Amino acid sequence: LVDAPLWHPEGGSSSFRPILIANERCKGCGLCIDACQPAALALDQTTVNAMGHHPVVLVHPEACTSCAKCARMCPDAALTVFARPREA
Repeated sequence: LVDAPLWHPEGGSSSFRPILIANERCKGCGLCIDACQPAALALDQTTVNAMGHHPVVLVHPEACTSCAKCARMCPDAALTVFARPREA
């Protein structure tokens, strides 16, 4: 698993990663990329998973709105989306 959500110790969201990707389950079909309106996802051309596919990667975490359209489109349930922490 990559891109685990992280929270800043003081409660800020500067290091928040909104999507958890199970890259070993990803078959690189690109459906999640097509569903992502802010274009926050891309195929990782530098990585090949155990199935021989380029998995998806979160390239623009700041653009992600946590809408979960990507996760709903994924036929392999390789994406988990987290809501952004509320600002104080």
